[in-house]
Amino acid sequence: MIQGITGRSARAFPSQPLEPPSDSSTPQPSEIMVSLKQVTKIYTNGCQALVDVNLQIRKGEFLFITGPSGSGKSTLLKLLYGEEQVNQGAIAVNGNLISNLRGNQLSMLRRQIGIVFQDYKLIPRRTVAENVAFVLWAQGFTRKEVHRRLQPALKMVGLQHKADCFPDQLSGGEQQRVSIARAVVNTPPLLLADEPTGNLDPDNSWQVIKILRKLNAMGITVVVTTHDEQLVRQSNHPVVQVHNGRLYRVQG
Repeated sequence: MIQGITGRSARAFPSQPLEPPSDSSTPQPSEIMVSLKQVTKIYTNGCQALVDVNLQIRKGEFLFITGPSGSGKSTLLKLLYGEEQVNQGAIAVNGNLISNLRGNQLSMLRRQIGIVFQDYKLIPRRTVAENVAFVLWAQGFTRKEVHRRLQPALKMVGLQHKADCFPDQLSGGEQQRVSIARAVVNTPPLLLADEPTGNLDPDNSWQVIKILRKLNAMGITVVVTTHDEQLVRQSNHPVVQVHNGRLYRVQG
């Protein structure tokens, strides 16, 4: 047993999938947004990032993935959007087996995934509106559709009045909210947020989490990595923990 980030004990996921229970609570394939089965990721230098990981995330769920720096949290998210490839096991996102996708097929899957990074990754010489709209232009949306989607996305994060500002004119919290708007402007069914509050103070961190919860209430599946213990406790969402590359479920 290891101790979970919320102070509760944590139980390792079994190395072999459990037999499904016979009751109706068993999630059907159509209800699963993310599935990892016996996933192992080993880097070329021999470092084991993930070891025999099993995980299912239902559509519409809000899940925290916790663990110390270097434990494998970011690697897990990179595997979900195809930046890294597994050495062993299988990953499916919204019914698509990641290992089977190449080129345009992988690009199409990534359009179903919004990604929020700790360091925002905004384009410095583009305004807030241009940073958010960039995703839509890149995906071939018409000017009319870009305009239709842009304002609601900025309003969702409370930055419609900063549309013409540049990133260096914004606070860190505002920049992260721009990155959230950019991640969801094309209404993806899955949002991955990798340490989205890592560079923010407690007030801005909680504001970001409230926006993510609002998006989750709209039906978006949200997966957040964090090492912020207080944030996890306040949020009261399901939690799994990565420890030495293995995945643990934090007990309730």
